Amino acid sequence: MTLIKAMGKNPWGERLKKVQLSPNYRDGAFQNLSLSPMFSGKEGFLKILWKFLNKSKTTRPPLPLPSVKTDLKNLPDEHAVLIWFGHSSYLLKIDGKHILVDPVFCGYASPFKLKSAKNFDGSNVYSVDDVPEIDILLITHDHYDHCDYKTIVKLNSKTKNVITSLGVGSHLEYWGFDMSKVTELDWHGRFEKVDGFTFISQSARHFSGRGFKRAKTLWASFVLKTKNHSIYLGGDSGYDTHFKEIGEQYGPFDLAILESGQYNEAWKNIHMMPEETVQATLDVNAKWVFPVHWGKFSLSLHPWDEPIERVMKKAEEFGVRVTTPMIGEVVIIGEKYPISKWWKEVK
Repeated sequence: MTLIKAMGKNPWGERLKKVQLSPNYRDGAFQNLSLSPMFSGKEGFLKILWKFLNKSKTTRPPLPLPSVKTDLKNLPDEHAVLIWFGHSSYLLKIDGKHILVDPVFCGYASPFKLKSAKNFDGSNVYSVDDVPEIDILLITHDHYDHCDYKTIVKLNSKTKNVITSLGVGSHLEYWGFDMSKVTELDWHGRFEKVDGFTFISQSARHFSGRGFKRAKTLWASFVLKTKNHSIYLGGDSGYDTHFKEIGEQYGPFDLAILESGQYNEAWKNIHMMPEETVQATLDVNAKWVFPVHWGKFSLSLHPWDEPIERVMKKAEEFGVRVTTPMIGEVVIIGEKYPISKWWKEVK
């Protein structure tokens, strides 16, 4: 029963009717703005599957990852703080409010305890118990490595508001959430229920799905505007023109949080290559970039530290500033950006 619950439930009833009215929903599924076939390379599914079943040992670090155990419940109020938990999970504290994004604390990027989906040693040092009361829980889309059933359910009682993409509320309702605290946004929708905070849902080039059916719920990136800060929360996305459009409409940004890992030429339409992460930073007009979607799970075929190495190389070429915190290390937006190359010590 737990496994069935973990898989969630796609939109039904009145929510499905609302989903079907979205301009981004056609032919029974949500659509990207650009044509985005799942596999863009010459290799077929069976060849890719064989490679996954025969992954190199370099896809996982040889030693436990270093981390910092920060007291999340006593972060300073006078700064805008970010704490990374590995992959695409992080906590923001801005103007006294706690914002938790795509939390996965269960140890697996899957409803099954598969070795291939297990977190890296040393990367799962935080739990729901470490997290303070959450003013806003943001879920960009419903993939298991961004929307973890066990984590989300445990967070329910300590979460005041949930922002997510259109249709994802079907999972939350199935999991027992009070839907009065859940806001589902189509692209360009806004959330302004928390004084001083504006979230604007933006397009991304990706897909969704927790079972055999894909694209029944939406995926998104988000613009966050506060009194003193402007942050771009990129979610998962392949490279496309939307980054430039977002930069022109909402930039400049103090920080862009962009995916940089789990890529492959075979599926580059839905996950950026590291060099594209740097270009996307320039496109959205961000002063700094924080590369995420690496450092916790091996969901592709590349060496575990290749994403950050390639980002750093391209960033140096283009003069882009990159922050590289360890898991749990404090980032103070606009003031303190960790830049150590800690992954080089994991040998």
